[in-house]
Amino acid sequence: MKRIESTQNALVKYWKKLATTRKERERSGEFLVEGFHLVEEALKNNEQVLQLIVREGVDLPMLWPIDNVAVVEVTAAVAKEFAETETSQGVFAVCKQPLLEEDVMASWRKVLLIDAVQDPGNIGTMIRTADAAGLDAVILGKGCADLYNPKTLRSAQGSHFHIPVLRGDLEEWIEQLQDNNVPVFGTALDEDAVVYSDIEHTGAFAIMMGNEGSGIHPQLLSMTDQNIIIPILGQAESLNVAVATGIVLYGFVK
Repeated sequence: MKRIESTQNALVKYWKKLATTRKERERSGEFLVEGFHLVEEALKNNEQVLQLIVREGVDLPMLWPIDNVAVVEVTAAVAKEFAETETSQGVFAVCKQPLLEEDVMASWRKVLLIDAVQDPGNIGTMIRTADAAGLDAVILGKGCADLYNPKTLRSAQGSHFHIPVLRGDLEEWIEQLQDNNVPVFGTALDEDAVVYSDIEHTGAFAIMMGNEGSGIHPQLLSMTDQNIIIPILGQAESLNVAVATGIVLYGFVK
């Protein structure tokens, strides 16, 4: 097992960039997960795991499938350089971002589209909810928080390793889904919107959720097959976007 003791080591500096900068994650096609749960979920999808990093004194579970994974031990000072949580568990995994084939994407029948949601915690919760609801994929459009931001990863609780999540041009995706006979529903506060629970559908659908402050971009809303609304029965001005996502998705998959 390799051991690193210097915070000036080139690998340590690289791991810190992976943890802290979107630019490095996009350049390298890699990302860093932290904590026993997320690392275990990553190892279940073993081909994504490139390297395990373990703080000295931390024992890895005996049943983890790590025979073919490079393991690096680091000191507490080194681990602190790229740990994102205050009470780090001291275990990390460097993972590669998956590449998806076009024929796989063409088979998707239940999709969540996200437009300009900027809070990584909300993005992660929406990914986790889509995973729980049995969707085929999640697509993040322009203005969204990074899907590999540490807070996004923690909020998703491993769902990145269960369901395809990718960045894309939502206009192109709306057209592609509609060409594949997948109707697209936008969430909007307008007079033509229908209560989500009144929608009849055949089992194929794409739901588009937007920024909590400004909603979905008007150009995207103009392309949908139907826009839907969640009725507000009390005095709250609005719902959190992640909560609204859960309500609508489970309304559609029932």
